[in-house]
Amino acid sequence: VHQSKLDFFCKLGYGKEDICKVLENLGQEALEDDVLKELIRMGSKPQALEKQAQPSQLKLVARGSCSTTPGPKWLGEDESDASNSLRPIVIDGSNVAMSHGNKEVFSCWGIQLAVDWFRERGHTYIKVFVPLWRKEPPRQDSPIADQHILEELEKQSILVYTPSRKVKGKRVVCYDDRYIVKVAYEKDGVIVSNDHYRDLQNENPEWKWFIEQRLLMYSFVSNRFMPPDDPLGRHGPTLINFLSKKPVLPEKKWQPCPYGKKCTYGNKCKFFHPERLHQAQLSVADELRAKRNIPLALGKEEERSQCS
Repeated sequence: VHQSKLDFFCKLGYGKEDICKVLENLGQEALEDDVLKELIRMGSKPQALEKQAQPSQLKLVARGSCSTTPGPKWLGEDESDASNSLRPIVIDGSNVAMSHGNKEVFSCWGIQLAVDWFRERGHTYIKVFVPLWRKEPPRQDSPIADQHILEELEKQSILVYTPSRKVKGKRVVCYDDRYIVKVAYEKDGVIVSNDHYRDLQNENPEWKWFIEQRLLMYSFVSNRFMPPDDPLGRHGPTLINFLSKKPVLPEKKWQPCPYGKKCTYGNKCKFFHPERLHQAQLSVADELRAKRNIPLALGKEEERSQCS
């Protein structure tokens, strides 16, 4: 009886020492319910519950080691760039604003339209570069419209002012185009501008290739920002693939042959023939040659067999 009760409570997960103490106190003829109540009163827990109650110890992994468990994510780490499949966008603010203002007014509303267009498509990294002297009050020779938009974009960490200062009453301006190309090149992004940056192409051969392949031109049509659907020409990638890090190739769709079964082009036909899926696509001339060579080959074999 003692062994059967010991085995029963051991299967429940209690330790042998606790079970023996309770049986000695209550006696060998004690009921199982009484023994279980006494074990609970003593505070004894099954081993499975004790393992769950113990806090899991954090394992320190050496830097650079291969670990299957994902490491902790540090605060401030930008996870959007890793998961985002769209390229970063770098906008030439001066070029966009002057284009929207018909090359007469620095229209900040044009910059806002361009930023909103890329936001709606899901781009998270958008930077606009504008010279610092555009924060000054507008003058007759350099009019500015909707200047408050620059302040709003700066608060959103989208607008970046390129440095400038005055020396003996003359304004010294840093070359903002170099900022635009450099940031876009380092981020492997897209430059939004109608400028070709020929001076920077001659300055750096790596920038030359990058400007040729990553320059996105645009137009404004009735306050609507419109980039082309084929940024690199008719035979280049589409706008969706141009703005994506991993371009998606379109599925090849075969156009059915307009002649159907009457087509005489054979394997040279560029259209789709559903009836030729499991057939060798030979031209008519090749089929006639094949039929003509078959009996000749059989006759030669019969002659050889007779000679032998």
